[in-house]
Amino acid sequence: MQVHTADFLLSGLDSSHYPKDRRPEFAFVGRSNVGKSTLMNVLLGRKGLAKTSGTPGKTQTLNFFNVNDKVYFVDLPGYGFAKVPKAMKDTWNRVMVEYLSERDTLRMVAVLVDARHKPSDLDIHMLQILEEAEVPTLVVATKIDKLKRSQREKALRLISETLSLDREAIIPFSGVNREGVKDLWQVIDGLV
Repeated sequence: MQVHTADFLLSGLDSSHYPKDRRPEFAFVGRSNVGKSTLMNVLLGRKGLAKTSGTPGKTQTLNFFNVNDKVYFVDLPGYGFAKVPKAMKDTWNRVMVEYLSERDTLRMVAVLVDARHKPSDLDIHMLQILEEAEVPTLVVATKIDKLKRSQREKALRLISETLSLDREAIIPFSGVNREGVKDLWQVIDGLV
């Protein structure tokens, strides 16, 4: 898909606020600071559209972005470490599980994991939630450019073993050199 327009549409923590026009939605989830907003900005070719931060917990609502007036990209709050009160984390968890398991316009969820680290129990739990909800899921290994060539395959193998996935089911991604962008768009285009 060629991105001609990409605009922020709305933020919400309640399904009554979400878009009602039944366009396909593609959601991005992962631990805090894994690079969800960066990935979306690179995919959409719009620097700063999705807000990024070095502080975990920057994204605090479900943020919907209108792409070409055809689909929505949805940036979800990060799970895991975030500098916010426990009550806010509990709200995020409830809202995310409801959205991921009940939203019938959701076509795919990209679960982002940091290529430099072994996936956490929270990553495994997220994949279980998505499997139970029968939502098509794609795993994206972010920050792959921060690994030396000699470390890459070992890191990707560790991710595939930890998450019980085929190695080919994981897309390596870099916001710096745009590795993985074409592969991600190929998957998204196939579901639009």
